[in-house]
This record gives sequence, C-alpha cells and structure tokens, in this order.
Amino acid sequence: MPRIDEKLLPIFDDVLRRNAGETEFHQAVEEVLESLGAVIAKHPEYVDNALIERICEPERQIIFRIPWVDDKGQIQINRGFRVQFNSALGPYKGGLRFHPSVNIGIIKFLGFEQTFKNALTGLPIGGGKGGSDFNPRGRSDGEIMRFCQSLMIELHRHLGEYTDVPAGDIGVGAREIGFLFGQYKRLTNRFEAGILTGKGLIYGGSRARTEATGYGLVYFVDQMLKRKGIDLADKRVVVSGSGNVAIYTIEKITEFGGKVIACSDSSGYIVDEAGIDLDLLKEIKLVRRERIAEYVQLKGTGAYYTEQGSIWDVPCDVALPSATQNELNGNDATSLIRNGVMAVSEGANMPCASEAVRLFQEAGILFGPAKAANAGGVATSALEMQQNASRDSWTFEETEARLAAIMRRIHDDCADTAETYGAPGNYVLGANITGFVRVAEAMQAMGVI
Repeated sequence: MPRIDEKLLPIFDDVLRRNAGETEFHQAVEEVLESLGAVIAKHPEYVDNALIERICEPERQIIFRIPWVDDKGQIQINRGFRVQFNSALGPYKGGLRFHPSVNIGIIKFLGFEQTFKNALTGLPIGGGKGGSDFNPRGRSDGEIMRFCQSLMIELHRHLGEYTDVPAGDIGVGAREIGFLFGQYKRLTNRFEAGILTGKGLIYGGSRARTEATGYGLVYFVDQMLKRKGIDLADKRVVVSGSGNVAIYTIEKITEFGGKVIACSDSSGYIVDEAGIDLDLLKEIKLVRRERIAEYVQLKGTGAYYTEQGSIWDVPCDVALPSATQNELNGNDATSLIRNGVMAVSEGANMPCASEAVRLFQEAGILFGPAKAANAGGVATSALEMQQNASRDSWTFEETEARLAAIMRRIHDDCADTAETYGAPGNYVLGANITGFVRVAEAMQAMGVI
C-alpha cells in the first residue's frame, strides 16, 4: 500500500484508474505524492483547488504515425509521442527517446519527472518528453535520417522556442538532432536555433552540453558527500551504462580523484580494478559503436567481462545507476548495502525501483534522486537556449562553471527543504517538495489553467 497521506489517496487512485497499465507513470506519481503530506498540511489550498490533480494530468498528449522507407525500399511504420506535461514555468522542455520500449506510459512518466526536474534548475522551463518505439540499433545513417525527417513532418507543428523545445535522450544524439533540425528548417523556411537543444556547435549548440548530465551528477554526489565530511577522492565507484551520461560521469569522477572500476551496457558489464580506461571506452562506444565486451579484448589484461549476475554485486563506495529506468532492484540494493556502499545517485531517469530507494533510505545511505542529481543535462540545454536567444556562444569553461553553480544550488535547495520539513538528509523529499512548490505556486498565480 502506498505511504501516501489519506487526503491524497483519492488522487492517486484516480491516477491509477485513468492511466491503466502505465506502471512507470504510476511509480513516478506515487513517489512524489508520498512526499507531499507535510506540504498540504501547510497549504491546504493545493488540495482545495484541485491543483495536485492538474499537475498529475498532462496539458497535452500527442500520438502520431511515422512512416519511413528502409534501405531495402520497404515502408516501415513507427509510433511517435510528445507529452507536453506542464508549462507553468516556461515552454515545455524535455528529450526525445528512440527505443523499442517507448510507449505513452513511459513518456508520461518521463514528462512528469521532467516537470519537477526543470523546476529544480531555477530556470524558466516547463516539462515535456517525447520519442518513438523506433530502434536505431543496426540502422544505417540513411535510414535514421529518413526516420527523423518523417517524424519531424508531424512534430514540427507542435514546437517553438516559446512553446516546446525538445532535446536528445536514449537513442537520440547529435546525429539525430542534426537530422531533425535540418528537416524543421526545410519545413518552416526559418533558422530557429532555439527549437531544439543538443545541436552541433557549428549550428547553435552549446559547449559542455554533451558532458553536462554526467558532470552534473558528479557535482551533486560530491556535494552530498561533502555535507557529511567525506571526500570523493580515492573512492571506488560503479557506474552502470556506457552512453554519454556514463562516459562523462566516469570522466568527471576521475577528475575528482575517484576510481571507476565497472560499467556496463545491455549485454553485460566489465570490471577493471585498475580503473576504467576512459579513452578506450570512448573509442569503443562513441566512435566504433561496439558492445562493451570489446573493452576486455582490447585492454588485454587486468579486466574481465560477464553477462552473469548484476553490476551492483561489485563492491564499491559510490554507485551511480546511469542506464535506464528500474535497472536497480531491491536485491541489488541489498547487495550494495551489504558491500558497504555509502552513496547512491541516479544518473538515469528513475533507475532505482521503489523498493531499492526504501532500502537505501532505511540503511542511512546517501541517496540522490534523478530529478535533482541528473538535472545538469536539461540545465545546460536551458543555457543553450539562452545562447541561442542572444546569438551568443560561451566557452566550455564558462558553461561548465554555470552548470556547477546550478548543481550545487539544486543540492543545497533539496537539502535545506528536507531539513525544513523535518527530514534532514532525505533528498527525495527535498527534491519533490522543492520542485512541486515552484510549479504549484506558478499555477496558483495564473488561476485555473
């Protein structure tokens, strides 16, 4: 049974009824509602004005067909989604995900989380998310280009720098953003750099955007540890995943003096007790686009690869799940706790199952929720929007300095809110309440919208 205040239980029951089968969305809503008991005690008007019900319901849900032609000349059909969840704080902002698992429930969960994550940045951006069940794995550049062009034929009518600004997510990187932006430009006859973020530097992108989610995650973890008087240097770290988030998390951990000893992809994981060779990992995953098993073959000695068990069985001081939702379950959490983990922070969106989060909190493990810990990506996307609006381009150092300041402020806001509400060290509660109150206050100020 959810640990939700009795005044909020009818709202959660209604979410379950109206969104049947959308388990990830249910999980995301439940996690936020569990944090709001003390808030509604102070602000009963949030319940009286049905504000929470409005926050749990997307402003707009768009589902559309994407026909495209593969290299064999055969027509393929995929489904596209864009959920414009909440625009109280600014234009909808959130990534596009290309993956076979994508469905409306996944996109709604991501859009709901994005709303509060974006609020935490303190920047004027609302929450949205989108994507398709298209699988880019094994597809040629030509196939991916034609798919992106077909998707944008429908999506472009819903975008705008003051309306909705997508970015990349799983399966959508600089290549895909380029194809999408080029098609938008053809369809509209306008060079509107501010309608997509994650662009290439040559046509309006921001320095440090590729690195931002991983770097931001490390800044957040570092602040959590520092508040306890602990230094990240010399700590053993496990990072799941091996995409952009994981790679640049590893890069920044190394800069802070920590040692990442394991990472993974969907086929298995590698362990290298000497520390992951970042240049080799980048070559395999970013240049050659190979499976992570190649690492062991190319490294030669001192590393091993396995498809068995879980990466979370590897003893570590800090665990950073950075692959996908619900990748770390209760058994994994038990293993990490038994092996002495001191901090866990989410690089992916909701990678820890509810049971895992509960176990970490009960064990007194520092836990950084995704909506706070991985907000660096969207924060830097908003910085890209600023540069586009002013026709400016900042240096890498200037952009990273702003990112670092934003992540430290997010950490402090979450920590301070948790203390204010009598739960010091509970970053889940701190993040949920901080993000919720900012969105709620904006909605209240605008009346019933």
